[in-house]
Amino acid sequence: MIGRLQCIVLDCPDPAALARFYAGLLGGEVDRPDPRWSLGGDWSTLHTPGGPVLCFQRVADHRPPRWPDPAHPQQAHLDVDVEDPAAAEAVVLALGGALLRDAGGWRVYADPAGHPVCLLPARP
Repeated sequence: MIGRLQCIVLDCPDPAALARFYAGLLGGEVDRPDPRWSLGGDWSTLHTPGGPVLCFQRVADHRPPRWPDPAHPQQAHLDVDVEDPAAAEAVVLALGGALLRDAGGWRVYADPAGHPVCLLPARP
């Protein structure tokens, strides 16, 4: 194990509206302050009562999925907190992942099926 799940991120055109939708389904607190990320027009969160955090990320020109149509795939990725980003990268690459982007403090990888996975330095 190299880290722990921080949140599940859903791409969407209106983060705040989608956070309110899921709060209606699951309960929880929309946009609770959290040192792990900034809140704003392009990002909203839902801290659920059971523990998992859902995050909603604005994507320009969002094209909604049309499940099960593979021409319009599902759009989500995992954020994973890691204590040692360099050691975590070695594990991800050894497991068949590929680096897509080094964004400075965090890195985006593709899992073996091409889904994005973000590794972020763990914060207290």
